[in-house]
Amino acid sequence: MKKAFASIADWISRLMALSVLSAAAAGFIFPRAVSAAVPPSSVNWLLGAVMFGMGMSLRPGDFLLVLKRPRDVAIGAAAQFAAMPALAFAIAKAFALSPELAVGLVLVGACPGGTASNVISYLAKGDVALSVTMTSVSTLLAPLLTPLLVLAWGGASIDVPVAGMFISILQVVIAPIAAGLLLDMYAPRFAHAAKRFMPAFSALAVSAIVAGVVAANAANLKGNLGAVAGAVVLHNLCGMLLGWSIAAAFRMDGAKRRTVAVEVGMQNSGLAVSLAKGHFNPDPSSAAMPLSAVPGALFSVWHNLSGALFAAVSKAFLV
Repeated sequence: MKKAFASIADWISRLMALSVLSAAAAGFIFPRAVSAAVPPSSVNWLLGAVMFGMGMSLRPGDFLLVLKRPRDVAIGAAAQFAAMPALAFAIAKAFALSPELAVGLVLVGACPGGTASNVISYLAKGDVALSVTMTSVSTLLAPLLTPLLVLAWGGASIDVPVAGMFISILQVVIAPIAAGLLLDMYAPRFAHAAKRFMPAFSALAVSAIVAGVVAANAANLKGNLGAVAGAVVLHNLCGMLLGWSIAAAFRMDGAKRRTVAVEVGMQNSGLAVSLAKGHFNPDPSSAAMPLSAVPGALFSVWHNLSGALFAAVSKAFLV
């Protein structure tokens, strides 16, 4: 029975891209039913659970790479936090997005690396140790850098609650990761058993977040889908290309280039959704999702598809 459950979990995690795409389609086609099943109030809890699983997958030794290879980690982190918010701002202007959608895209760009990036780096034959360290470092830097970058690139069009965002990231990202790390250290047997199922749970949780946000904004999406989807796709692809180019400019080898491309292009879009819901809602008393959460939801759909495609191409040609 245990082996059967493990096989099902592996199958679910491998089909994450399809799961997220199906969730988005369900939210768009059946918004009322999906909103009832995945209310906006569940987003933070779902994201916290994903971050808890990420914490269980980390070990204190993962952070030693910062000391052993500081140059690689610094280049990757600088590329991510410098390129993605600036790209988001430029693309939002080019697509003439509304202030709410523009700040949502900047939010995606200012967030740390996504948890799926480690899997994509592995599939693309990248430097997995560097990928894990980059994701960890960017996540730890997020409470400070994410609010400041949103203020720098999106503050002209909308008020940015820097202090509130800082606290939110601590609550829904840093605290669950720390709890997962401690559980792995002090209850290793339980953590080891749970870790087998966490990738599948994370895939389902991210899918639920996407479904809920798309459902809550189904009416708005019908009039803005083309522009927002185009902006999200361009943001992700340009981020991956810039990440690869920056790594190449610093003469990193092929494995590192692929890893930096993935880490720069794939963002923690679930965090962007959570922050949009908590801090960029024009009607805080309403339970509805704000329009600023839409870019994060669409990014969750797209970057899993583009990441899987990038991994397949990389494995075939080892660029």
